[in-house]
Amino acid sequence: MFFVLQGSGEVRIGEARYPVRTGDVIACPAGGKETAHQIINTGIEELRYLAVSTEHCLEMAQYPDSGKFAVGAVVGTAPDGTQQRVIFIGNEDQQFNF
Repeated sequence: MFFVLQGSGEVRIGEARYPVRTGDVIACPAGGKETAHQIINTGIEELRYLAVSTEHCLEMAQYPDSGKFAVGAVVGTAPDGTQQRVIFIGNEDQQFNF
């Protein structure tokens, strides 16, 4: 979910594009290419927004424009209390042998 704090632009969800401006709330559902989202500044001033996420301990994101994907996971807690994460970025056409 995103809350537009300042400026104007558009959000792309799948192939559709919608205008956004200060005060708008944008909900972006999880899914495949049909729900992939991107916020684009099309205005003349800086576009600022607040992003809110559920941030599960295991997350996956697809980037259909580049054919990439990312997987992130919390793998433990460091002695100072901070979360330790691992993030892997790959290409959709890569083959993996584990």
